[in-house]
Amino acid sequence: MPERTPFLRSAHAAGRRALAAAAGVLLSALLLTACGGDDGGGDDPPVVPAAASPSAAATAQKARRDAAPMSESLPKTIKIDKIGVSAPVSQIGLRPDGRIEEPPLSRPDLTGWYKEGVTPGEAGPSVILGHVDAGKKAAVFYRLKELKAGDLIQVVRQDGSTATFAVQRLQSVDKDAFPHQKVFGEEIDYSSLRLVTCGGAFDAGTGHYKENLIAFAKLVQPA
Repeated sequence: MPERTPFLRSAHAAGRRALAAAAGVLLSALLLTACGGDDGGGDDPPVVPAAASPSAAATAQKARRDAAPMSESLPKTIKIDKIGVSAPVSQIGLRPDGRIEEPPLSRPDLTGWYKEGVTPGEAGPSVILGHVDAGKKAAVFYRLKELKAGDLIQVVRQDGSTATFAVQRLQSVDKDAFPHQKVFGEEIDYSSLRLVTCGGAFDAGTGHYKENLIAFAKLVQPA
């Protein structure tokens, strides 16, 4: 990816943030419906734990300093030591029907970065999706529900740098009320990462989970 001057990098990122915001409004609520899909779901559908208390979250965040946004660079791998994740990152966009693409169920270890948004580490929200299970086996984000405020997420980028994020909070939402604008198009001046997977109860009738689980994280200085 060619280098840009700071001004051009900023303008380019701003343009992609605006595009992501517009697309976020149009994204179907059927986000990541295929978690489990026709494969019947996992043996043990994930349960979202109670969110960390505000005081606990604040203490965890104070332990790490916020980092200045990084320049543009495509993501290669994502690592979350707390839950044993080390996975490649592919690129996903929108389908013709307006739904977001998702990693194939045949690749349960694969995550997908929403390419219409900023790259992880740039100012603004970047989004990475992954399945919770596939073929009745745990997939890449099966243990996402175990993350707590302050846990670290690392995204290794093509320029050799690593963007380190600290979890701020988890949010479980009904798929029919997915906060598209908040996740994909929120206007922020810092670098944020949002991880999305399926959660809640598994509906055997539809073959899908009823909820999405979202992990919100913020770029921090590496330890």
